[in-house]
Amino acid sequence: MPVPGAVVIGQSGGPTAVINQTLIGVVKACRANPKVFTKVLGAIHGIQGILDGKFHDFANETDANLELVAGTPSAALKSVRHKATPEDGKKIFARFKELGVRYFFYIGGNDTAETTNIINELAHAEGYDLTCFHCPKTIDNDLRVTDHCPGYGSAAKFVTQAFMGDNLDNRSLSGIKINIVMGRNAGWLTAASVLARQFPGDGPHLIYCPEADFSLDAFCADVEAIYRKLGRCVVAVSEGIHGPNGQEIVTTGEVDSHGNKQLSGTGAMGDFLSDVLKKHLAKTWPEKKHRIRADTFGYLQRCFPGVISETDASEARLAGSAAVAAALADVKSGSVAFKRNDGAYGVTTFITPLPTVAKETKPMPREWLNAAGNDVVSEIVLPYLKPLVGTLPAIGQLKI
Repeated sequence: MPVPGAVVIGQSGGPTAVINQTLIGVVKACRANPKVFTKVLGAIHGIQGILDGKFHDFANETDANLELVAGTPSAALKSVRHKATPEDGKKIFARFKELGVRYFFYIGGNDTAETTNIINELAHAEGYDLTCFHCPKTIDNDLRVTDHCPGYGSAAKFVTQAFMGDNLDNRSLSGIKINIVMGRNAGWLTAASVLARQFPGDGPHLIYCPEADFSLDAFCADVEAIYRKLGRCVVAVSEGIHGPNGQEIVTTGEVDSHGNKQLSGTGAMGDFLSDVLKKHLAKTWPEKKHRIRADTFGYLQRCFPGVISETDASEARLAGSAAVAAALADVKSGSVAFKRNDGAYGVTTFITPLPTVAKETKPMPREWLNAAGNDVVSEIVLPYLKPLVGTLPAIGQLKI
């Protein structure tokens, strides 16, 4: 039988449009079982809040306000990027003992799973009876084991609609447009831009992901070929593209506490690729004036209100309630994962051990990209993406 005790919930890593659905999924499931979960606390700024003694008591929240928070993007408890150390563990358990905490739910990506696993292992070493669950979240969609991750569907919907808009703009005033999309090690989010293609000739015309080595010479040749054929070209580029053997194209040189390189902080990648293209076309097509622009979506794709996948929101809530259900079943630790059902779209949840999700990421399958590595294979990608993204705006076109 599960041991009665207080609950601490935290959010970590980049926020998303639906991370608060997971938070409220945990909160409401715990509040529905007060004999087991005697108090429900939120750690403000994740484990940093635990270390600093900063908590929010969810007893002070009405169900109506919790539902408003659930539908609001961003991390309601505020987030953090902090990797727990053995010294942190001692302080955390001292705080937990003081508060009577026996349950810890941490919402985030693979680094958050790693931190949850560290705390779980430290609890065992300390002989402290603690149930630890990681609830998945990442727009990068790169957690291992699970079919997909809460946060991805909504971010993919934003990316799709942004490319729809850029394609329409580019069709009206032709030129070359490059958009840089988040994705350090995996191209899942960049690949979602393929959904923007509603008519023949629609962009993005080229899609580059980290799963294939990137060549500046091939990039220039690819863009020029589309540009000469259509008179325009829209390009989707993952921020994590690299040359052979992981050779960097552009980075800021900054890293976080988990050793992740900062890639989206500036428009450096887009500016660099634009400049390379301008110089290339000045040599190969000097008689024409070329209009080349680049944008970096950056943080916009993470928490954009009004562009939220209903499937994503529902499954994010499910990720939270499923973690609590596992704790009530006396499962001591793990990460919630999704399995896609056969036939009509739907998912079932299961618990996978924390080490299977912690730290390492899952790239998009290389076979999702064509041999040249400059586009995705639509017949493979679209069945995976469409249920996650949901309904898109209807696009019309004159017969001219």
